[in-house]
Amino acid sequence: MKKNVQAILAAMGVMMVAAPTLAADIPELKVGWTIPAEEAKYLMMKRPEMFPDLGKKYTIKWTQFQGTSPMIQAMRANVLNCSTMAPMSLAQGAIESGLKAYIVAQHVYEKKGFFTVYWAVKKDSPIKSAADLKGKVLGTNAYGSGVYFNLVLWLEKNGLDPKKDVKIVETGFPPMADAIRSGRIDLGTMVQPFALLSQEKGDLRELASQADVQTPQVQIFEGCSQEYTNAHPEVVQAYIKDLERAMNMVQADHSLAVAVTSEVTRAPAALLSKYLMTDKDFARDKDMKPNLDSIQKTWDLYYKAGFLSKALNIKDFVRKDTIAPVK
Repeated sequence: MKKNVQAILAAMGVMMVAAPTLAADIPELKVGWTIPAEEAKYLMMKRPEMFPDLGKKYTIKWTQFQGTSPMIQAMRANVLNCSTMAPMSLAQGAIESGLKAYIVAQHVYEKKGFFTVYWAVKKDSPIKSAADLKGKVLGTNAYGSGVYFNLVLWLEKNGLDPKKDVKIVETGFPPMADAIRSGRIDLGTMVQPFALLSQEKGDLRELASQADVQTPQVQIFEGCSQEYTNAHPEVVQAYIKDLERAMNMVQADHSLAVAVTSEVTRAPAALLSKYLMTDKDFARDKDMKPNLDSIQKTWDLYYKAGFLSKALNIKDFVRKDTIAPVK
């Protein structure tokens, strides 16, 4: 059997390399990541030599995913120990599949004075308020995403029935602006860097933003399996400390933040430099302390609106010695 496996791997061009004996003594943390807004992770991936504990106290196996929901599934299957999460994805994972995770650090959030996801229409559109959207087609990135639910909440707040008064379609962020310009949708959801590009072109205008639903509002945070954390708290603590170091570094050195983000996302550095780590970007805190009150409020809003089948208590997702800032 062993020979068969080796033969298959050889045919695939996969090399089996014996790892140093020392590596077996270093605990491995399996971490999921995605794009965008995870600059602390990008720095740790691309510049591991800047983190003395990484490779000595613990190692990381990085795996990329196309969003937080797939990572929640991977967490549930024990494929990951830690991953990026959004308030909605963690809530759904906890309620629907029994995922038990701790919130350990915060990546980005929205607040006044910084970028917030907004809904745009054509500059010359007759749409001036939510009431003017009745009978219109609205674009969102994906059904079931936090951005989608915030759009629904905003519509309901302004007296519109999301199911009867408008048609919401999945458009995706990259083609969103062009979909508005071409008339395929009457309103679209804008995030960076696409928002910046449309602002420079000047043919779209903001109608409202997620700040009209909730502010401050946490976008994404880091979560770790409770089972793994309880068994290896020292590994998770070391990881959180390195995330904090990385967040401090990318905020202190704009060129470094742009360089590693460009390497990971393959977005042009010239474009990233226009907004990354500025007030045109999401807000970030150097200590990465999660805003637990904001996450709880989001869950309460979603539960009241019927998006969640069960109320959640933020206290069930916190372990005090494994939450940023770690001393």
